[in-house]
Amino acid sequence: MADYPTLNLLIGGDTLAGGGRETSEVDNPATGETIGTLPHATAADLDTALDNAKAGFREWRDTSADKRAAILAKAAGLMKERAGDIGKVLTAEQGKPVKEATGEVMYAAMLLEFYAGEIKRIYGRTMVRPAGQRVEVQYHPVGPVAGFAPWNFPAINVMRKIGGALAAGCSTIVKPSEETPATGLALVQALLDAGVPGNVVQCVFGEPDAVSRHLLASPIIRKLTFTGSTKVGKHLAKLAADDLKITTMELGGHAPVLVFDDSDIDKTLDAMVGAKFRNAGQVCVSPTRFLVQEGVFEKFRDGFAERAKAIKVGDGMEDGTQMGPMANSRGLDSMEKLLGNAQEKGAKLLAGGSRIGNRGFFHEPTVLSEVPLDAEIMNEEPFGPVALVNPMAGEDAMIEEANRLPYGLAAYAWTNDPARRRRLAAEVESGMLAINGANVSAVDAPFGGVKWSGYGSEDGREGVMACMVPKTIHEG
Repeated sequence: MADYPTLNLLIGGDTLAGGGRETSEVDNPATGETIGTLPHATAADLDTALDNAKAGFREWRDTSADKRAAILAKAAGLMKERAGDIGKVLTAEQGKPVKEATGEVMYAAMLLEFYAGEIKRIYGRTMVRPAGQRVEVQYHPVGPVAGFAPWNFPAINVMRKIGGALAAGCSTIVKPSEETPATGLALVQALLDAGVPGNVVQCVFGEPDAVSRHLLASPIIRKLTFTGSTKVGKHLAKLAADDLKITTMELGGHAPVLVFDDSDIDKTLDAMVGAKFRNAGQVCVSPTRFLVQEGVFEKFRDGFAERAKAIKVGDGMEDGTQMGPMANSRGLDSMEKLLGNAQEKGAKLLAGGSRIGNRGFFHEPTVLSEVPLDAEIMNEEPFGPVALVNPMAGEDAMIEEANRLPYGLAAYAWTNDPARRRRLAAEVESGMLAINGANVSAVDAPFGGVKWSGYGSEDGREGVMACMVPKTIHEG
């Protein structure tokens, strides 16, 4: 890609590269070709970033709410102005259609815009006490925050790591994925251009375990926020526990979709097929286990397969592309393994099932039906373009299956029964539930899961308060 940017570190407001630093290559998933070379932070770089974060925290914490809000609002405006250009970079390094990529950048800007306003809505409270006594609760920023973001949504995930922290008055060190670095760098640069001090928001890269161990070993970092797999999340939570750091964990999912026989099947299919194959299924809240009441199972199954076969797969830069490549070869390998195991167990292949060509990381939109519960794909998050469609006897069995796994990030349900909607809201174990819709995310609503899908929330007021600690002041 001719206009893919030069990559660097952003530490203390300075762009750093070269200097004998180790590097890694960034590949375009549509072609498999290398498009950039990324410098990795040295131990000395990370120490410098930590020292900056310590000083930057004091500076940013003491900056007035009005000024901080104005700077973040300006940064959001810059991101909107640059969304088209950043979106093309995002597609080049991650693969999703450029329209989706540009929309993702706009969402990240809207989230920052919301956080800018939330700065002025951080309230304490005063208790009722007898004359001469006073008890007040204040909220203070927790301190420097380390954020680790994955490759599947390189704009939204980076903003979720730094936006709430900056709104709370914290300094941040963010490590975007080494596979999608330019998008995160572009967002951080917009913040710097808007006036966020260089020691308040910094961007580093490196071997993930080495960087996380180095940053989390420092007492300067007071909070960890992470999006990624449950396995890695558990590992990072253990590292953070050594210093009793506050943590927010947005981990894996395996979202169930409960489709009842009183739902509008065509409407349901129109919404859920698009949601399933968005970003080639590489979405932590991707609808994956379709639990369909027996009376409408065949119509739903066949309609899903028909729509999946019609999806146009191609380079995200090309007009008309509905699904781009998977982001890396690991995804293709995982799909091959899981699909093979499922079919060995007796699952029926209704659509797709194979890699497309040998250039880039393309895979067919895939539909399996009647998948046995002991198949690996029914128990492990596939994180790819595959839908699992199974018949279910009724509501109780559907809820039981929805809750069977240790994951609980997102869930979906389709029914026109108001009483059933209330039961589902109470009984389905998930951090987010969409009823008769496909959206579980909004800038002003908390985003997070339960059980093995993590704890804590990003987005909404909760995303700011997760970076603050209460202090009670007693006067007598």
